[in-house]
Amino acid sequence: MSSIFLLLQNVHENVHGFPMKLNYSEPKIYTGGVDINTWSKLPKATQKDALKKHWYVYYSFRNPKTGKLVRQQNIKGGINRHKDKVTRLRLLNIMKKSLLILLDEGFNPYKNSMSLAEYIEKREKGQHSETAVKQKVKPTVDKEEDMSMSISQSFELVLRTKSKVLSSNSYVKFKSRVNRFKRWLEANNFKEKDSINCITKKDVILYLNSVLQSSSPRNRNNTRTDLGSFFQTLMDNDVIHNNFVKQINVLKSTPERNKTFTPTQEKEIYEYLKKNKPTLYLFIRFIYYNLLRPIEVCRLKIGDLDLIDKKLYVRAKNQPVKAKIIPDILLDEIPDLTSFDKDDYLFTPDGIGGKWDIQEINKRDYFTKQFKKVKDELDYGTNHGLYSFRHTSITKLYKEMAKTAPPHVVKGRLLLITGHATMGALEQYLRDIDAVLPEDYSKLLE
Repeated sequence: MSSIFLLLQNVHENVHGFPMKLNYSEPKIYTGGVDINTWSKLPKATQKDALKKHWYVYYSFRNPKTGKLVRQQNIKGGINRHKDKVTRLRLLNIMKKSLLILLDEGFNPYKNSMSLAEYIEKREKGQHSETAVKQKVKPTVDKEEDMSMSISQSFELVLRTKSKVLSSNSYVKFKSRVNRFKRWLEANNFKEKDSINCITKKDVILYLNSVLQSSSPRNRNNTRTDLGSFFQTLMDNDVIHNNFVKQINVLKSTPERNKTFTPTQEKEIYEYLKKNKPTLYLFIRFIYYNLLRPIEVCRLKIGDLDLIDKKLYVRAKNQPVKAKIIPDILLDEIPDLTSFDKDDYLFTPDGIGGKWDIQEINKRDYFTKQFKKVKDELDYGTNHGLYSFRHTSITKLYKEMAKTAPPHVVKGRLLLITGHATMGALEQYLRDIDAVLPEDYSKLLE
């Protein structure tokens, strides 16, 4: 690599700011004649042509004789040996920031009678520009660089912080997405010791585009949310000044929902489960009768069930602990639990009651896989899952109550049963599962 880049890099790593303002233009980056902000949208041929050209940093300085800004020599720093856009842009940004530091502290190509490289070499030896020496200006550390933290340190800080504030299930997902982003950075020539400030909004957009191409809009949006939380944590800890992920758009995404079961399908499934998988059968009854989510059922311990007062207590999605009644129809199916320890989990792979110390998400996956075996046996498609029982139950409740009460009364009663946080959330859920359908309107079309 060119010596001028190495010298500029030293400046970048040992930033000094001076309160002087000279007659120069802000350094800019030339990227082969294309708008770097639209790089991902450019045809491959255009990208290749741009990379064949020399990229560089350029600036202008006011000529003391004419009083006009004059374009100075382009600074390439050997970066054109790199054949990819990410590396070139990252190195050019370092050079740009470093050059601006030198101009701020007094470098003048007309006064100093030395090249930029010579100026930096003397500067590194403590021999600053004549102006700086004469004024005996004491260098101060630039706030932005003082806050600079390496990529590796930043990831460690965020994960350490999030492990204390997120639930175990949420943290596992967050950590997975953040680490995938870190691996992408490494694959695209970012080094662990590089400053976290080297990562730009454009870099995150490029990564999100790669997630979209390999998965789905929903996963891309979820990744955006977690990266936004990642950079917000850095901002809250004064590591960065701005969380630019908030400015990245959310893509339209249509989530896939499990279908409700028909009465015939319900009967067939329950008959099979009673005979072949009694533990899974009772697990599903808690989803169907108590309208719990599968992961909430996995959280239930023996002590969470008060069979005398007919209540259960569970950590739900939208609140720390939620109390729900146990309807009599479910109470009749719960076996005697008096012989179990209160800290035993209600459902385990070995049956009702016992120890099962693994992550919640793995518990849910276990029962999901068990139900998939049932679906395969009964030749059901992929559109039905454990959530289908919850959808089916809520749909049935709504239709039965709607026979004797107006919609707003039905929804008010249903809100207490389902446990949705708001009426808006319940209404959206009912629309998503097609629980609310109009009456036959044939007469209106006659």
